[in-house]
Amino acid sequence: MSPSRTRPARAPLDKALMISTLALLVWLPLPLASNQQWSNGLFVLLTALIAGLWCLQRLRAGALHRTDAPQKAGSGSTALRKALQPALPLFALLVLCQLWVCVQLLGGISLDSGASIRYLMLGCAYALLFLLIIGLFHTRARLTLLLAVLVVSGTVQAFYGSLMTLSGIEWLLFGPKEVGQGNATGTFVNRNHLAGYLEMTLACGIGLLLALRDGREFRWRHLLELLMGPKARLRLGLVIMVIALVMTRSRMGNTGFFASLLIVGGLFVMLNREHRLRNGLILASLILIDVLVISQYFGLEKLKDRLINTQLQDQVVDGQVVNRANEIRDDVYIYAWPQLQQSPLTGSGAGSFEASFQRYPGEEIRSHFDHAHNDYLQFAIEYGAIGLLPLVLFVLGALYHALKALWRRESWYRSGVGFGAAMGIIALLIHSATDFNLQIPANAATFITLCAIAVLANAHVRDS
Repeated sequence: MSPSRTRPARAPLDKALMISTLALLVWLPLPLASNQQWSNGLFVLLTALIAGLWCLQRLRAGALHRTDAPQKAGSGSTALRKALQPALPLFALLVLCQLWVCVQLLGGISLDSGASIRYLMLGCAYALLFLLIIGLFHTRARLTLLLAVLVVSGTVQAFYGSLMTLSGIEWLLFGPKEVGQGNATGTFVNRNHLAGYLEMTLACGIGLLLALRDGREFRWRHLLELLMGPKARLRLGLVIMVIALVMTRSRMGNTGFFASLLIVGGLFVMLNREHRLRNGLILASLILIDVLVISQYFGLEKLKDRLINTQLQDQVVDGQVVNRANEIRDDVYIYAWPQLQQSPLTGSGAGSFEASFQRYPGEEIRSHFDHAHNDYLQFAIEYGAIGLLPLVLFVLGALYHALKALWRRESWYRSGVGFGAAMGIIALLIHSATDFNLQIPANAATFITLCAIAVLANAHVRDS
């Protein structure tokens, strides 16, 4: 059977799997960021189903190619192999981390077996999602579609969150908002988690904007075309997301976004000497127009006040507390440190922080903390050094691929996508120092997708 006859039979399933994966990525933020037991289970089930069908498709395709002459193998298989080659070591690191969770369960290390089983299932789903993104979006057209869908999803979240806040209706998707009134949260419960999601989708949008730029000699009218031409819809989406990011009043969310933009943007402008002025103006427009002009009408002043008024310690005058601290997360870090020292090598079990932390806090910690509000600290407590090492190597490997693509000055597209992936990864890494975005399935899955995009920035092909 020739490849020309087998390709039409595979195309409908391949396209259905691609659409299903995109729909899953858009769905994940909607039911309270999929941070409920039923939505956890649905995410795991759907990811396993899509991945299973994809694996069956690849096995069938491999069997068909083995019956053909070697020279008749379809170019799609070659493109897939090119994408999988750099991705498989990262996938193996994710699998290795889940094997360690199994050891924690079977060896009696975990202090909360039920939570560890849930985290094991989620971890397997994240690993499969990473493999799916590599396997289904390894061509330029599909990679562009993936980035566009993430931008659209972020724009919808931003528009919905801003609209609910400005209108005073204050609803989540399935009911009224109980906490965080006056701040944009979209369909997330926590404003910081909407901010984390927007950091990543904004990075995808900026990367796509840079990837689709042309190589014409710079003219000032080209800047006007960027602001008012065919890419205006993309720019509008970026404006809406920046407005919503500011309206979340998330201190580290905004800090992570703008710090990553300055870090990666500065590197990008310095590397590309030939078009330094053009690239510099594009990035400057994102900061000057979106932040200084537009966002000041949507709460930039309130965000600044919240940053300035952050107080970590009580103010005491003559032995009397005159102004109490309005931030206790630093106290949580202090009390969680002895918890880390109990099992620094093996950890206390994936997902066990909520159950194990309760015996450590002092009397000033009066609230219930189910997360450490620091992803690094929580991963170290739960997974230990053994389980944390594969995760660190995975993130560093993805960041390496993103920066490698950013360095490729001969390809506008690859450097632009690498820019977006590097910026999104760095933004969430900064934000993770004071929050727990990576414990939220919607944000963790999007971060895994961003890491896969970092690999595909280098490894994708123009045509299948």
